[in-house]
Amino acid sequence: MFSITSVGEILWDVYPDKKRLGGAPFNFIYHIKKIIGNANFISSVGNDEYGIELLHILANNGFDTETIFIDDEHPTGKVNVTIDENKIPHFQISSKCSFDFLRLTEKAEQIINQSSDLIYFGTFTSRSETSRETIKTLLNNPTKKYFCDLNLRHNFYTKEFIELSLQTSNVLKINEDEFSKLCEIFHLNENQEAAVQELLERYKIDLLALTLGKDGAKLYSKNDFNYYKLESNEIVDTLGAGDAYSSILCLGYLYNFSLEKINRLANEFALEICLINGALPTDDSIYDKYKIEFSEK
Repeated sequence: MFSITSVGEILWDVYPDKKRLGGAPFNFIYHIKKIIGNANFISSVGNDEYGIELLHILANNGFDTETIFIDDEHPTGKVNVTIDENKIPHFQISSKCSFDFLRLTEKAEQIINQSSDLIYFGTFTSRSETSRETIKTLLNNPTKKYFCDLNLRHNFYTKEFIELSLQTSNVLKINEDEFSKLCEIFHLNENQEAAVQELLERYKIDLLALTLGKDGAKLYSKNDFNYYKLESNEIVDTLGAGDAYSSILCLGYLYNFSLEKINRLANEFALEICLINGALPTDDSIYDKYKIEFSEK
């Protein structure tokens, strides 16, 4: 059984009429936990009402909360979310939250070193120097696999950290807009396909996923390629679709599925998340199909 550890932000997505759990690293590992069970989450919350509620939710879903750093100085993160007429979410992100000052607890270090086959991280958490330096300490273990969600939002990234992320990653997931930014930063070929091949040749990336929103996703390895797309007229909102895709992409990689199977299952799961409100389902039956797919053979 593989053990997957996710490092990064957990926060509240605050809508005009409600709040929901959020943060790409948490959304990702929540799905992993529901599908295979063997999942760890490393993050930081404030010592406040929002943070206490998050700790209770984590514990109730089987996560070890000793891996969560309790920040007495900074508040739990939150994001104000609005949904436009095309069902696309827009975010207003608070600054200087607890996840910007991420430190590893003793239990978190133990899990990273002793019982993690793959470590997931995103570049959004690296927007602050403290969290960036903490994540850097995790990216130097040749016995681990690494999954990077290269989320180049606003100016919450540095070229140096992106370079380190690319050098470290076995699996890279990026959307089309962010891929264009990446090409500009590293002066890659203007042709998308050629730029992807440059990345695969320059770095040790085994699997690169280029997500295209409603147009599906392209999945690349050094020797193979797959494109897959699903259509639906019943989209509720797209919040968390990319994180859902990432969770299946990660599992498919570890289980050595074909590119076609990985991309099909990842697109199917992402679409299922688009058919519900918010990034996380309230009904665990959505996971039944995927539990079967990734059960031990």
